[in-house]
Amino acid sequence: METTSGKGAGDIPSAAQHAQVSYAIFRVGRLHRMFAGRLLSELGLHPRQAVVMRNLWERGALRQVDLGELVGSDAATMTRTVRRLERAGLVRRVPSPTDKRSVIVEPAAASLALRRKVEAARSDLEHRLTDGLGEAARAEMLAVLERLERNLVHQVGNAADLVCGGDPCD
Repeated sequence: METTSGKGAGDIPSAAQHAQVSYAIFRVGRLHRMFAGRLLSELGLHPRQAVVMRNLWERGALRQVDLGELVGSDAATMTRTVRRLERAGLVRRVPSPTDKRSVIVEPAAASLALRRKVEAARSDLEHRLTDGLGEAARAEMLAVLERLERNLVHQVGNAADLVCGGDPCD
């Protein structure tokens, strides 16, 4: 692959010369997903499962269909994800008292210890990601990223298509 500079993380393939910001976001996003996946794997979770658990921890019991919509998952994938979490003892599925067709998913008590570990892993990732940045640089970076997000949301027209329960969709 031909690049525009020497060796290093900042090398930009010649094909990406006219899309340097997009390419940088792609590289950082890929590394972020890989590292987050590694940290979550050490806790026995897949990133999608962590998004499901975060929504349950923050929102409490939800209908499975609503949970799927929150995380941007189709019904079959959500069923498999919830089944795996249930086998791991992290969630409970109970019939809806008001709708016989619906299932309610709730975090199991055993998941609370995992929640603290997941939050610690997210803090660890944040610290490693922003290592060497002062408060001003972090604030500026966050403002720029929020602006980029707004630009894309404006272009797409529907943020729900881009965001799954507050986390990027896989």
